[in-house]
Amino acid sequence: MSDTKELETLARELKSAAEGVKTIAEKHDTEIKNLGDATAETKQKADEALLKHNEISARMTEIEQKMSRRGDQPQRTKSAGYQVIENEAVKAFMANPQAGRRVGVEVKAIISSLITDANGSAGDLLVPMRADLVAPVVRRMTVRDLLTPGRTSQSSIQYPKETGFTNSAATVSETTGPTKPQSEIKFDIVTTSVTTIAHWVLATRQILDDAPMLQSYIDGRLRYGLAFVEENQLLNGGGTGTDLNGIYTQATAFAAGTSVVASPQKLDVIRYAMLQGALAELPSTGIVLNPIDWANIETTKDSQGRYIIGNPQQTAQPQLWGLPVVATQAMTSGAFLTGAFQLGAQIFDREDARVEVSTEDSDNFRKNLVTILAEERLALAVYRPEAFIKGTFSTAITDLTS
Repeated sequence: MSDTKELETLARELKSAAEGVKTIAEKHDTEIKNLGDATAETKQKADEALLKHNEISARMTEIEQKMSRRGDQPQRTKSAGYQVIENEAVKAFMANPQAGRRVGVEVKAIISSLITDANGSAGDLLVPMRADLVAPVVRRMTVRDLLTPGRTSQSSIQYPKETGFTNSAATVSETTGPTKPQSEIKFDIVTTSVTTIAHWVLATRQILDDAPMLQSYIDGRLRYGLAFVEENQLLNGGGTGTDLNGIYTQATAFAAGTSVVASPQKLDVIRYAMLQGALAELPSTGIVLNPIDWANIETTKDSQGRYIIGNPQQTAQPQLWGLPVVATQAMTSGAFLTGAFQLGAQIFDREDARVEVSTEDSDNFRKNLVTILAEERLALAVYRPEAFIKGTFSTAITDLTS
């Protein structure tokens, strides 16, 4: 069987395996909901389904890499860099950069690597035959996945925000005369502006004659830089100047109330933070932790040295108390956040990552340089701050013991 045919077969098998993983995951969640835990058989089937999925995916990657080295072109979604170099305006620009034109192409995603030899300069990128570039270490961005996605065509978003609710509902007599109780709901109109995240790099003009290098240039560090800042803004943006008003910034502080726990641990803190959201009628849908705290929780053992929350050999997605866990360094070590992410907040994308290439910037024309600019525009609306519970483990553990 040819590599192309095998790749097509594997693609069908991967789709089937993904459906199998989804089915067993739904069964796993149902058992946890109804029984308090999944059966050993279901857990084993879940591990087997994930292992099969990962094996097929790895095999596809191996074939694609082999075809790439051989010069074959498997039918896959075009990368952002490929979209750019195939764009007719970019082709014309590459053919005659002396004309000083600017070209812009919107792309959905940019991933790969970039070579530099000094800050603020792309260095000597026009080289003889070069082996595949080694991808740099990158942080996995995940907070966006918890939030409800949205789009906007405006420069700002206005939305009603509930700021007060007096519930006076009560039973009343069927006879005429008694006045039915009146409840009060207060709304404020909140405006949040669309924020631009952007940065740029310089490259030698000769790179325009080297399309594969241009592709990797765009597919690399620029998009990662945007995502890196975006993740921190979504969580910790201060809401002043051009910053987003982040979720952690607006979240409600943890309050143990009358709850007292003997020898509380981080696991207890998360559970009572979830309770606080549930009592506000906004059950949590996710948990955000620093990787250090998540590792500490995962390695918690009982008095017999057995892991409390899972098996080290498990390959399932991180979960705690039935909720997905996002471990990101954008969260400060020792802090936690849980909340109803899909109900309490929403991202509005005004403009996806946009890449522009120009010789018009500064003295680029005289120095045979081009400027490559990447930017995106988005807004964040936090509808219900009480939907999110935040705090530090040290303070929360003290509150639960007193």
